Amino acid sequence: MAVYGPAQDDFKPAFLAELVRTCQQNPVPTLIGGDFNIMRHSKEKNKNNFNPRWPFLFNAVIDSFDLREIELTGRQFTWANSLSDPTFEKLDRVLMTTEWEFKYPLVTVHALDRGVSDHAPLLLDTGEPSYTGVVKQFKMELSWFSHEDFRDRVVQIWNKPVNGQNAAQRWNRKLGALRKDLRGWAAHIQGEYKTQKQHFQNTVTSLDTVVETRPLTDDEISQLETARDGLIKLLREEEIKFYQRAKANDVLLGDSNTRYFQMVANGKHRKKRIFSLDHEGIKVEGQNNLKTYITQFYKDLFGPPEDNNFYTDEHRTGDIPQVSQPENDFLTAPFTEKEIRDAVFDMEHNKAPGPDGFPAEFYQHFWDIIKGDLMQVFHELHTGDLPVFSLNFGVITLLPKTHNASKIQQIQTHLHAECKL
Repeated sequence: MAVYGPAQDDFKPAFLAELVRTCQQNPVPTLIGGDFNIMRHSKEKNKNNFNPRWPFLFNAVIDSFDLREIELTGRQFTWANSLSDPTFEKLDRVLMTTEWEFKYPLVTVHALDRGVSDHAPLLLDTGEPSYTGVVKQFKMELSWFSHEDFRDRVVQIWNKPVNGQNAAQRWNRKLGALRKDLRGWAAHIQGEYKTQKQHFQNTVTSLDTVVETRPLTDDEISQLETARDGLIKLLREEEIKFYQRAKANDVLLGDSNTRYFQMVANGKHRKKRIFSLDHEGIKVEGQNNLKTYITQFYKDLFGPPEDNNFYTDEHRTGDIPQVSQPENDFLTAPFTEKEIRDAVFDMEHNKAPGPDGFPAEFYQHFWDIIKGDLMQVFHELHTGDLPVFSLNFGVITLLPKTHNASKIQQIQTHLHAECKL
């Protein structure tokens, strides 16, 4: 729905009233965008002469219909006059209903260059084309624990023999086989989930309608109870899934907050999008160009060091404190199962998994199954038989440190190393 709000205050009451009527009469997922000619907060203007009257009424309309504004990237303001001391304001925006966000959870709005115009054009991106053809990284869902066959499936796949030149290679191949199997299994149960959920909802709706005209039979009462119990279980799994994705610690799991968790997760996904970066006065845009530029930047940053004439003489230890022999024996002692287990169970819950896609909960839940293979990895590490270079890689995750980050130096890097322990 395109909007052009009046600039004159005399017409703003009628405009807001029309906006209210439009929202009331429109039951479908809705997107409302354009030049509203109304700000929402004082920070949306670069000068202090801010009138809170219309923003107050505008925000009341937005809140009453649970509308959500899609966060703007690219610039802070969307309008400017041509005076020598210009006034900047944010008058253009895009609002959406929660139903519309469910359909397009990765939607973003980016402000383009305004050229000679006083308004900056807004580019809406549903997020779908950017992810077409990209293989989604495996990530285990905590809700899988609630499936009766999940544990048996993991045990069956893990206990299958695999070949490998060392313990680390066998470990990685077992994880790879498990990821492959669980990816297919998850796709299957997702299809079953949708079918079962629709069936339970139809049963509940049908019998709730029947009971309005006549009493239910014993068989119908049993069907209704079964459908309700099944629907509650499925909705619980759905809540756990989005709780994991939202990483929300200020709301309790189990309080029917699925929609809230979905909104938080969607918002975090949108904030991670990088649309353009400035490099030596040149704007780098487009997913392929950004990928090439960012990859080269970190290759130069983390790549081999430049040649130099510095060296260290490891035989000169006179002025360096030394550990005693008992301390050295303690530090070089073989890893014990208790040490590894304590490290595994000290990992916090509901945190981002490492490159393998498995969270801390997986290692804790299946400790009795995986500990033998994991201890063998640490044994070969201690004896020096493990090629450490095979573990020397990770995944760099980029997160903007500031709003509208425009330079690569404003992007925070999170390095997920392969050996998380």
